[in-house]
Amino acid sequence: GTADLVVVFITTSLAFCMVDMFDTLGTLYGACARGNMLLPNGEVPNMDKAMLADAIATTTGAICGTSTVTTFVESSAGVAEGGRTGLAAMATAALFFIAMFLSPIASLIPTAATAAALIYVGVLMINWMDPSVALPSFLTMAMMPFTYNISYGIAFGLISYVLIRIFTGKIREVKVGTWVITILFLLMLFLTH
Repeated sequence: GTADLVVVFITTSLAFCMVDMFDTLGTLYGACARGNMLLPNGEVPNMDKAMLADAIATTTGAICGTSTVTTFVESSAGVAEGGRTGLAAMATAALFFIAMFLSPIASLIPTAATAAALIYVGVLMINWMDPSVALPSFLTMAMMPFTYNISYGIAFGLISYVLIRIFTGKIREVKVGTWVITILFLLMLFLTH
């Protein structure tokens, strides 16, 4: 009925929101870490402004009918080379404008050619020596192909992260945002199955 449709609509919207948000968070952290731009406490500078800019870009892109306009992990290569200002972004925009007319040539490069580099960058972002980080990271990666769903992978990773923190006596390390998102994921899993 209508109630089921509303639940499906809300959970689907939530799943897409989660995917985009975590994709952006991971990319921002990775790019800032690569360019030695993290704050002394390990946080990304001006995180709120960066997330707002990404949200506006994503929404505007969706309205215009383009594929998702968001941050990409490939940016870390540019940041590592010194591209950290608005000038670098403007130069990139100009080159993208030129690339619009060369897109048929770019489309000759298969996704498989770039996927390996992205996976490697992702692996470098994980502290594999800490089991409380490595296990949720592994579960996230493993559950995505098994469930054919990116958001389910993120859900399993977050839920396992919170459970590990609870049972190892480090519950205080779990931030409020993580609690909220984990509870929403649990509700999504219980309400849609």
